[in-house]
Amino acid sequence: MKHILLIDLHSAAHELFHQLSAQGYYVHQVDNAFDALIKMETLTLEAILFDFSVPKMDSFWLLVARQAPTPIIVIADANNELERINALELGADDYLSQPVNVRELQLRLNVLKRRSQPAINDVKPAQISFEDDTYTVNLVDNALVLTQTEYRLFKYLFEHQGEVVTKAELQQRVLHKEHGRFDRNLDMHISNTRRKLVKGNLPREMINTVRGQGYSFSF
Repeated sequence: MKHILLIDLHSAAHELFHQLSAQGYYVHQVDNAFDALIKMETLTLEAILFDFSVPKMDSFWLLVARQAPTPIIVIADANNELERINALELGADDYLSQPVNVRELQLRLNVLKRRSQPAINDVKPAQISFEDDTYTVNLVDNALVLTQTEYRLFKYLFEHQGEVVTKAELQQRVLHKEHGRFDRNLDMHISNTRRKLVKGNLPREMINTVRGQGYSFSF
């Protein structure tokens, strides 16, 4: 579930709340900076949407925008050019005019997400190292902490980069059991590893699914 923080006082925010929820987002709506900060510290957010009409927001967002890795999008008055410029000067990543078009919002989020992720070809072998005792993979400037099984799967695929590794081989060499037709255990571990890659601002495509064959490691 993708979490979005919505900070807004307008009645139109209720419609946006329901539109985003219908698209599969879990929306956390607040109307003040204090509650917003609590949500930011306790949730992994896909994006933060906010309106300058919320009291005490300007100075608060100046601080947040400079420190938060989460994309920040201002919901601006369609006729207020000064407000939009102010938002970008404070450090917002983007802005949308009211009323918000949810499809446009999704496209802008996708663009911001792509910009924040390093290109797959930018990750070189020398930038990847393994710590067997802590099940940690160091990629570029990120330390990816995995479970023992996730770590062994990732390392095995890395050591066989450029090859397609079948599910049966991974089951036998890493999970140490035969691959059953309806066994989804391997897929679950791969899915969890990809989720951690994305959470660490790394491309999930480092582990590719080769349809009908297995998986491959790519960078």
